[in-house]
Amino acid sequence: MKKLYLTFLNEEGKAHNLIPKVAAEDLTEDVVREAMEQLRDLDIFDKDGVKLYQDIDSAKYVETIETPLF
Repeated sequence: MKKLYLTFLNEEGKAHNLIPKVAAEDLTEDVVREAMEQLRDLDIFDKDGVKLYQDIDSAKYVETIETPLF
């Protein structure tokens, strides 16, 4: 199973991950970057007065391998 990790820098320069519950596993860099830019440009997310999605840092897929025991 692959999960998409979108990493932004908050107003203080600290990394903040956004992990969508549902995301296609074959998105291109251009599509993901555009979506992240749109999210950043909304400028509506903050926590304790600190903007969470101030700058785009990176995006990656993380693949998890499950090994059932029983």
